[in-house]
Amino acid sequence: MIIPVRNIKDFWAGVIYIAVGFAAIFFARDYGMGTATKMGPAYFPVVLGGLLALIGAASVVRSFVRHGEPIGTIAIKGMLFVCGSTALFGVLLRGAGLVISLIVLVIVSAYGSVKFRLGPTIALAAGLTVACVLVFIKGLGIPLPLFGSWFDG
Repeated sequence: MIIPVRNIKDFWAGVIYIAVGFAAIFFARDYGMGTATKMGPAYFPVVLGGLLALIGAASVVRSFVRHGEPIGTIAIKGMLFVCGSTALFGVLLRGAGLVISLIVLVIVSAYGSVKFRLGPTIALAAGLTVACVLVFIKGLGIPLPLFGSWFDG
């Protein structure tokens, strides 16, 4: 007897979670596990991968029980802008620095939305840039240039 999938979104989300969870466990298999009190390099990926696979299994089971909506159209434009802005951030980081790279990341990724508005996007970019500089550069001391080599005199 085959049980029909009632919620296709939950089903495929669960399958993806299970795949990513098992991939984390697979890639951590050659590292030392350690114990809960003295964790080895494999401990975190294995535990996190296992939890992710369990959440995925729960989502797959739920997909057979609860009704859901069919999968709609894929937002290709948004996906391309978000992925492209992330790649652009990586390319710009050394040359332009953290400030310019973050502003470009936020503006380009926001442009992929159908609700894009320039004013709120610039405010968000400024706020996130200030927060990231305070947290990562000042708070954690990560050695990233605020303005990169392109702006050296």
